[in-house]
Amino acid sequence: MSIKKKIIEFCKNSNLDLIGFSECRIYHELNPYFVRRKKLGLENEFEDQDVKKRINPFTYMASGKTIISIAFPYLYNVELDKGTYFSKYTLGRDYHIVTSEYMEKICKFIRDMGAKAICLVDNNSLPERYIAWQSGLGFIGKNNTLITEKYGSYVFLGEIITDLIIEPDKPLNHKCGSCEICLEACPTNSILEGKLGIENNANICLSYITQKKDIDDIWFRKLNGRLFGCDTCQGVCPYNKEIKFSDIIEFEPYDYMKEIDLQSLISIDNQLFKDKYKTTSCGWRGKNIIKRNAIINAVFTGKGKITEAYKDASPYIRDYYYRLLKVFKL
Repeated sequence: MSIKKKIIEFCKNSNLDLIGFSECRIYHELNPYFVRRKKLGLENEFEDQDVKKRINPFTYMASGKTIISIAFPYLYNVELDKGTYFSKYTLGRDYHIVTSEYMEKICKFIRDMGAKAICLVDNNSLPERYIAWQSGLGFIGKNNTLITEKYGSYVFLGEIITDLIIEPDKPLNHKCGSCEICLEACPTNSILEGKLGIENNANICLSYITQKKDIDDIWFRKLNGRLFGCDTCQGVCPYNKEIKFSDIIEFEPYDYMKEIDLQSLISIDNQLFKDKYKTTSCGWRGKNIIKRNAIINAVFTGKGKITEAYKDASPYIRDYYYRLLKVFKL
């Protein structure tokens, strides 16, 4: 059995069946796109400002020969969210932890064969969706998500760089065609017509807005029930209609992430955050981001006693409390 088949077999035994391989190389072809994004002011605080680091995997392993891209399906149902909600990718255990655990096991398997291997999971500057496309896992849609045939765009991505030379897979053709459903559905028009993601304006994407430390008053009404993340463009995508659900048990949604208790989120304290939300994928931004978004949505929907948010509140929360009262004329 070839090394490639051995790695694929090992991954499949761990319920991972979307594995692709591509050459470890500098992505010179992306340099002008990232430079253009910088000039247009389309970068945000979560992106590395050093373009050279974003296109050079040798920054992470100088002897790298192959990048193994792995997709982790996380969706457990396709019901569209109504009312107040967390994005579907946040509903189970924190994907940073889960995917890292799986990837480390794969790296150990490769190292046991005498090779070098390091794993990267959302802790690097590389264009992981582009790498996944290069590795044959799917195509990049107009909404800048990687869309796979089996799981749609509801996947997390991870990469392993190894010094093994493994036959690369072939990139898939883009399949959006003339479809612009996601453009029409986006509540902030962050998806630009005719572009395949590279110039989409992530700075006005509501998923990004819900995670920012500081947001302007103009976004208060736009949240419209979103506590963390958005999902709108994914929910309307035709490629997400008939897909297979995840078999990764760690991503099974927690009940309290599905059935939202807005009042408890308005008055969330350190203990509640530690007991429930810190171990989810929205916990990395801290307690106050969740609390702020809950207060905004409570005012917008008229649900929840927002006076509870004022009790023992930090200056950060108090500021948003007063701004909300002014914006909504309460």
